[in-house]
Amino acid sequence: MSKLIFVNLPVADLPRSIAFYEGVGATKNPQFSDDTAACMVVSETIHVMLLTHAKYRQFTAKAIADARTTSEVLICVSEDSRESVDARVSAAVSAGGTADPTPTQDFGFMYGRSYEDPDGHIWEVMWMDMAAANEAMACEGAGQAA
Repeated sequence: MSKLIFVNLPVADLPRSIAFYEGVGATKNPQFSDDTAACMVVSETIHVMLLTHAKYRQFTAKAIADARTTSEVLICVSEDSRESVDARVSAAVSAGGTADPTPTQDFGFMYGRSYEDPDGHIWEVMWMDMAAANEAMACEGAGQAA
C-alpha cells in the first residue's frame, strides 16, 4: 500500500477554503468532512485537511501562525508539464488565490511557480524533466571532479 500524506491546514473560513481547493482541482471527501473540517483529495496519495481554528487547536497547544506574515511551511506538488504548472497557478488565481508569492524558478529542465491560498498557505508547483536533470547534475559533478 502506498503511503498517504495528510497536510493539516488551519483555515479562517471553511466554506471559502473548500471552494478554493475545489477551484484548484481537489475534491472533497465527505466521509472525513463535517462543519469543522474538510478532507480535500489532491491525488490518490495526497490529502489536505482543512481545519477550522477551533478544530486545529484540538491537535496542538501552539499558537496558530498567520501564514500571511509568518512562514510556517512550503508545500510543493509536481505537475506533468510546464503548461500544467501555469494552469494550476491560473486556477488558484481564479479561485481567489494569489499568484507567485515566491520567485518563479526556471532552469530549463525544472520549472516552478507558486500560489497562496486565501489563508496565506504557500503551495509550490513544479515540473521537472528527470532525464535532463540527471544529465545536468552529471555534467556539474564531472566539472567538480576535474
